[in-house]
Amino acid sequence: MGGCTVGRTDPERGGTSEDATCPLDAHFMAPEVLARSDVAARQGRLANVVSHQIVPRLRNLHRSAPEIADIIRPEEIDQFAHLVLSPDIRTAEAFVTLLRERGLSMELLFEELLAPAARHLGEMWDNDECDFVDVTLGLGRLQRLLATFNCTHQDPVLMDRRTILMSPMPGDQHSFGLAMVEKFLRAGGWRVRAERVASISELTQLVRNEWFAIVGIAAGDNQHLDDLAAAIAKVRQHSCNASVGVIVGGPVFVADPAKAAQVGADGTAINAPLAVLAAQRIFDQRAPRFTTDGTSRLT
Repeated sequence: MGGCTVGRTDPERGGTSEDATCPLDAHFMAPEVLARSDVAARQGRLANVVSHQIVPRLRNLHRSAPEIADIIRPEEIDQFAHLVLSPDIRTAEAFVTLLRERGLSMELLFEELLAPAARHLGEMWDNDECDFVDVTLGLGRLQRLLATFNCTHQDPVLMDRRTILMSPMPGDQHSFGLAMVEKFLRAGGWRVRAERVASISELTQLVRNEWFAIVGIAAGDNQHLDDLAAAIAKVRQHSCNASVGVIVGGPVFVADPAKAAQVGADGTAINAPLAVLAAQRIFDQRAPRFTTDGTSRLT
């Protein structure tokens, strides 16, 4: 992938130059989160969490992934984790860009660094070790770093099209988990349309009439997998966005994530925070086609 401008490091100031072109965190966090008066204090608390809980896990992953060890030095795991929540996000972005230039792939960045951090934030939230706003702040930074790595952060038109349609499979009662994913997506800066469609034809009508970057579908058990695969095929066939991404969720995919590919989806996640980051990855993967494919052109 070609390079993109993040901002030049100023060694005398320890930060980045004023002509950095990255957008504000507003793209990746809801305005009501950014407007809170306690954001700085919460970031400090999250930095402590990063030091004592996330960094040790990332170190273990680093030791077990030789392809990562060839690109990232052990001490840089600590640096990366702390930069995620640093007040100077542009320094973190410059570091991510450096990793890309060394040859780190987006898949390795996601699977070995960003996703474990998001997954652990979700586990902490499940265990009442941090609250919804804390997780949202962390996810906002993780999404922004992923977008920086893929250069989608520089196109304001793309950033404005972070739209997702969420629905359970027709006849499926799996809705509580889906509602939580929708809540985290909205807090993470996504425009979410939540529907409870009565049929696959109703779902395809929605994507035919309205442009979505991603469609998210939840299924509760194996009984709906064949119908889900058929629904995904119909979504791709009829969507006015010919490059639409599809993410699936629900207990069946938590138990066996490999089933996501079997039904034709682009990804899945084991918890709501990780679903937000997975959606950003799918968006970044497909974003170039949103402007080069005539039927997916952003207008």
